[in-house]
Amino acid sequence: MSTHGSPGNEKLLKRRPRASSLHRIETDKGHHLTGPFMVQTPLGSTTPESCDSPVSSGSFRMAKQKGGFVADLLSARWVVNPVSSFKLLMIPVLLYINWELLAPYIAPQLSNPVAPLLLISYRIPDSSPDDPRYAKGYLDLAFLAFHIVFYSFVRQFVTIVICHPIARYFGIKKAAKLDRFGEQGYALLYFAVMGAWGYRIMGQLPTWWYRTEYFWIDYPHWQMKPELKRYFLMHASYWCQQLIVLLLRLEKPRKDYNELIIHHFVTLWLIGWGYLTNLTLIGHAIYMSMDIPDAFLAFSKLLNYMGWHRLKVGSLAVFLVAWTYFRHWLNLVILWSIWFEFDLIDESNRVWAPETGAWLVWWMKYQLLFPISLLQLLNLFWYYLILRIVIRSLRDVEVTDVRSDDEDGDDDDDDTEDVKED
Repeated sequence: MSTHGSPGNEKLLKRRPRASSLHRIETDKGHHLTGPFMVQTPLGSTTPESCDSPVSSGSFRMAKQKGGFVADLLSARWVVNPVSSFKLLMIPVLLYINWELLAPYIAPQLSNPVAPLLLISYRIPDSSPDDPRYAKGYLDLAFLAFHIVFYSFVRQFVTIVICHPIARYFGIKKAAKLDRFGEQGYALLYFAVMGAWGYRIMGQLPTWWYRTEYFWIDYPHWQMKPELKRYFLMHASYWCQQLIVLLLRLEKPRKDYNELIIHHFVTLWLIGWGYLTNLTLIGHAIYMSMDIPDAFLAFSKLLNYMGWHRLKVGSLAVFLVAWTYFRHWLNLVILWSIWFEFDLIDESNRVWAPETGAWLVWWMKYQLLFPISLLQLLNLFWYYLILRIVIRSLRDVEVTDVRSDDEDGDDDDDDTEDVKED
């Protein structure tokens, strides 16, 4: 019997717990952290695949929107349309290649004007060719802009071309869950790669495994290894791209939209200030503490979507240890270092002198403490939810979706569910 047709029934179907209610938040499918850990619709079940998300299409051709490339540029939909982002990405790539091929015959003395988009700039001329160093400058914004487009394309490519077929292989058919599976697949790929890359870079730095005194000794750290500079800017591009998607609401927002916005703003605040004030070593350490546990988080979510619930519980246990160590213990170590080791900076560099690269006057200690403490508070809020998820998994709480198939045409975030213990 159809549930549609009655206004009362429609209101009942749309009734769901508010995201702000902590009492039932671990059973809220609309929350970005808790939702993916809920027991999913049985694999292979027949559910409609309609969804308004632009990543739900089965191919790049289907992802094309009305109005074409120019319309996507004007509306910013290139951020979520892989066809348009790929076209936009190829423009500077082709210009760079053409210049490299033709310039030796036409203008051999001129440098490639497109290079700052694709490659890092500001090599320090007197640095060793075997161990070069790079400074920062305004052309870094060009690198940032290009890689925002790069991440827009990679995100959708991984979601549509790689993750959707894998999800379908495991019997996931609902479009909303295909999208969520794709998001976590992309997150796993990104954070695993960046976590491993950050680990490699830390091995080349005096701060190896959080020797925090070197955050401050020999400050300002404005002469960067090429890998460190590229790593910093690639991270900044990723978070800028994520923030654009959220702010422009190019995808349907999660119910914890406000927390995610705060998190992204704080992250970009730390990235921007750390890069501007030459605190690249402490910035890298914060990145490391975020990336590695996020890779474990995405992996655990994927296991739940695939229906491997026993393996998910083991993965959650590993993730809980990783999150506790990286996101809390190491974060507290960094906060301790800011408060107690800040004065290791040579007194001659505890001045506001941008021309020498020194920015850390006395009050900058508090400017560093505030955003990192705010990040810790957000982490504690999510840690509380994580503990509830783990407890719920160990107690074998079953979450069943009580909607009829007719209602599954709505986005997955609109699920209404009963929670019962066996």
